[in-house]
Amino acid sequence: MQIFVDADACPVVIKEIIFKAADRTQTQTSFFANHPIRVARSKYIKFIQVQSGFDVADDEIVKRVATDDLVITQDIPLAAEVIEKGAIALNPRGELYTLSNIRQRLNMRDFMDTMRASGVQTGGPPALSQADRQAFANQLDKFLSASKR
Repeated sequence: MQIFVDADACPVVIKEIIFKAADRTQTQTSFFANHPIRVARSKYIKFIQVQSGFDVADDEIVKRVATDDLVITQDIPLAAEVIEKGAIALNPRGELYTLSNIRQRLNMRDFMDTMRASGVQTGGPPALSQADRQAFANQLDKFLSASKR
């Protein structure tokens, strides 16, 4: 079992939680981005820089992910792809993407894209709250505990 992080848009505070959890549980964790990012020094953590381009990091994660791996991403299409491969997808707010909710999430994403393309100002997501951080940490710990059994 490994953790793959779509690091381009992953909040720094979430990365810090992942660094600590990966080291504490000795779980191989890879951060993917198309620009250099800082990662903790650990034999369990590595950074993989991919070429610039649309979905290049996502494609690399999909290529490497296996059943029961964990992918941390805000990208709903990436989450859908890794779920199809039998992996688990978790967003930085602690929400699990599952077979039962991913289609609804994709539909809502597509609807919002259509709204924005037609000129409607939809705004972005709210700032990451302390409750979001705690929910993420709890889900990550839950996953790591279950995988170590």
